[in-house]
Amino acid sequence: MTKPDTLYATPHASLARFAFDEHVVEVFPDMIQRSVPGYATIIAMTGVMAGKYAQSGSNCYDLGSSLGASTLAMAREIGDRDCQLIGVDNSPAMIERCNEYIANLPQSISLRCENIQDTQITDASVVVLNFTLQFVPAEQRAALILKISEAMRPGGILILSEKIKFSDPHLQDLNTDLHHAFKRANGYSELEVAQKRSAIEDVLIPETLKQHQQRLAAAGFKSIDVWFQCFNFASLVAIK
Repeated sequence: MTKPDTLYATPHASLARFAFDEHVVEVFPDMIQRSVPGYATIIAMTGVMAGKYAQSGSNCYDLGSSLGASTLAMAREIGDRDCQLIGVDNSPAMIERCNEYIANLPQSISLRCENIQDTQITDASVVVLNFTLQFVPAEQRAALILKISEAMRPGGILILSEKIKFSDPHLQDLNTDLHHAFKRANGYSELEVAQKRSAIEDVLIPETLKQHQQRLAAAGFKSIDVWFQCFNFASLVAIK
C-alpha cells in the first residue's frame, strides 16, 4: 500500500541531504506523482517507445529503476519478445521493493543493485534514464552517455528524462514558480516545498536542454529530439 508523502510536512531542525532510503521508498509513488509534471505520461510513453524499438535477442535497460515504473511499462509493451529486461539502482531499499513488484511477471527481468556508472551495458536496443542522470556527478555524465551509446545496437533508442534548467534567468524563475505552484496544487504546503528544495538542491543538479543535446550528439546519437516538456521537466529521445 502506497503511503502519502509527509516527509517534509513538519519543520526539521536540521535537514539531511535527500537520499533514496527506506523512508523515501515508502512514499515514493505518491511523492513523484505529486512532484513531477507529466510523470504518468512519460512512464506510459517510455513503455510504448520500448515496445517499438526493442530488438529480439537484445538487452533493455532501466538505469535508475527505483521501484520499477519504467521497467514495468517496458515489460507490458515488449510482451513476449525475446528480450532481457535489466533494472539498475544503487538503493538497496528500492531494489528490495521492486523485486516484490516484478515477482509474478512472465518476462525475464533482472535487477542489479549498483551505481549505473559501474554497471556493464551490452547489446542494448533500449536504454532508459528517467530522472536519473541528474543525480550522477556532472563530471561523470559524458562518460556514462558514451558508454551507453557504444553498447547500443544500430537503431537502438535512449530515453532520457530530466529536470532541466534555463539559460534565461526569467524563464528559470518562471518555470520554478510554475513547478512550485504545481506541487502546491497537489497538496504540498509551502513548508514542504521549501524543505524538500533545501534537502535536494545539492543532490539533484539539473542542466539545460542544450547541454543534454550536445552530450548525446557527441556520444554518437544521430536523431535527438525533445518529445515531452512541462515546465522544467523534459524527456528526450535519442536514436543510435
